[in-house]
Amino acid sequence: MGFYKDNKDKVETNGRGSGIVRWAAVVVVSALVGSGATVVMLPMLNNSGANLISSLAPVTNSTPVATTVSNVTVNDGIVAAVKKVKPAVVGVVNYSMQQSNYFSQQSQLQPTGVGTGLLFYKDNQYGYIVTNNHVVEGAAKVSVVLNGSKHIDATVVGTDPFTDLAVLKIPVANVASIEPAQFADSSTIQVGEPAIAIGTPMGLDFADSVTAGIISAASRVMPVQDPQTQQTLDYEAVIQTDASINPGNSGGPLLNINGQVMGINSSKIVATGFQGMGFAIPSNEVRNIAEQIMQTGHAVHPALGITGYDLSTLPQQYWPNVPVDYGVWVKDVTSSDSQAAGLKPQDVIVGIDNHVVNGMSDLRTYLFQKSPGQTVTLKVYRGSQHLTLTVKLGKMNVNAASSGNSSGSTGLIPQGNSGSGGTGGSSSLNPLTPPSSFGN
Repeated sequence: MGFYKDNKDKVETNGRGSGIVRWAAVVVVSALVGSGATVVMLPMLNNSGANLISSLAPVTNSTPVATTVSNVTVNDGIVAAVKKVKPAVVGVVNYSMQQSNYFSQQSQLQPTGVGTGLLFYKDNQYGYIVTNNHVVEGAAKVSVVLNGSKHIDATVVGTDPFTDLAVLKIPVANVASIEPAQFADSSTIQVGEPAIAIGTPMGLDFADSVTAGIISAASRVMPVQDPQTQQTLDYEAVIQTDASINPGNSGGPLLNINGQVMGINSSKIVATGFQGMGFAIPSNEVRNIAEQIMQTGHAVHPALGITGYDLSTLPQQYWPNVPVDYGVWVKDVTSSDSQAAGLKPQDVIVGIDNHVVNGMSDLRTYLFQKSPGQTVTLKVYRGSQHLTLTVKLGKMNVNAASSGNSSGSTGLIPQGNSGSGGTGGSSSLNPLTPPSSFGN
C-alpha cells in the first residue's frame, strides 16, 4: 500500500508541512515518527523468489455474517479458527521473464515474488481467489500453491489498484473439497478483539504460518501506492493489528475468533523502535471489490466529485466559520452533478445518508459501498446554515491508475489526520501528491 522512509535514507518520508498542498498528502503514519525514527510502509510481498510457498485454510461462502462472540478461551478459539480457514488459504507465486544469466541473451520465467491468497467463491467451473494487486502486479505468469506443494496455473481475472486487490481463478476440480472463506461484517469489528493472520511469510519454507494478536484500530487511513512507480493512487481505510504480518503475508486473511475473515492483509509499518503495526483491507470492501472483479473483470468506484480534507486537521487559516469541529471540508467541487446539487467550496460535510461523517475515512468507506449513478443525501454546514443536499454519484477516473497519474481528479481521498511527527523534524509522504479528489 504505502512506502515510507526518512531523509537519512534519501527516500520517502511522512510528516506535516506548512503549505496546504504538502500538508494534504500527510497520513496517519507521521504521528508515529519520533526523533530520528525511520518509518517504512511496506507491502507484504516476499520478492526473494527463492522458495515458492503456499498456505491454505478452510472457510464457507462469501456472504458476510454478523460477528458473534463465542464462549471459548482465546487459545481454543484460535486453534478452531485456524482449522476452519486454513484449507482455503493458498500461496500465490508471481513469475516474470528474467535473463537466465549475465552472459545469456535469453530470458525465461523465474519466480520473483510470493504472496498469499484466499479462496472466497467457487462455481461449477472455477474457484476464485482474492489476493493483493501488488502480489500479481507485472506478472507474466501466476501460479497458486495448494497444500504447500501443488502448483496450479492461475488466471488473473482482474485487478484494482485503487484498493490493492486482485482476483485469480483456477479450475474448480482443484478445490472441490475446500469450502470458500466466510467473511465477517467488518463494520462490527471491535478494538481489542482477537486477530489471527495466516500466510506464507518468507516463502515456501514457512507456508501456513499463523500469528495472533488483537485489533489495534478498526479504521486507519493509509495510502494505496502503485507498486512500480510508488505514486499514491488512493487513500484507503484499513484495519490495524499487532498480529505479526511479514513479507509473503500479502493477500492472506485476518480472522476473528470464529474463523471469519475480517480483512485481507496488505502492509505493515517498519520503523526503528516500533513494531506490531500491520494493516488489512476490511472484509466489506474486499467482498464488494472481489465480486465486481469476478463478474466483470474490473471494479467501478463511485466519485462524489470534490477535493476535501478532514476539518479537524485544517490549518487555522483555512478553518471555516461553522459550529462543528468534525466533518469533511470541501476545497473544490469538480463534478457538475455535485455543483448542480448545490455543493460549494468551503462547505463542511457532516453526514451522508443518515451516517455521521467525522472525516475522510467515514466518507470514503461509505461511498465505496455505493455505485456510480446512485444518489446520496449529504448533511452540510455552510457557515452556521445547516443544509440537506441530494447528489448523484459519478464514476472514478481509472485512467489515473493505469497511467501512474496521481494528480487530482481521480477520486483520491487524502486523510489529513496526522501529528507533527515528533521532535526529530518532519517527515512526509513521497511522492507528494496534490490535493486529491473524489473524481470528476
